[in-house]
Amino acid sequence: MDIRIGITNSPREISFESSQSAADVQQVIQTALESGAKLFTLVDNRGTAYLVPTETFGYAEIGSEEARRVGFVS
Repeated sequence: MDIRIGITNSPREISFESSQSAADVQQVIQTALESGAKLFTLVDNRGTAYLVPTETFGYAEIGSEEARRVGFVS
């Protein structure tokens, strides 16, 4: 699934693909924000960890879990 994270005062966003479910990603972010944690961690398909500070967290866009179709539709 595609994940995009916006950081305040930054013109670029963090964008990556993850094998985590949408519910898991949402739960990680929600728990970090509610508990007052300094940061939260998400992992992409290649095992790269992204540490996002909750202080400057702007938004998260979580894509669908459907696989992309390839080819032409007739």
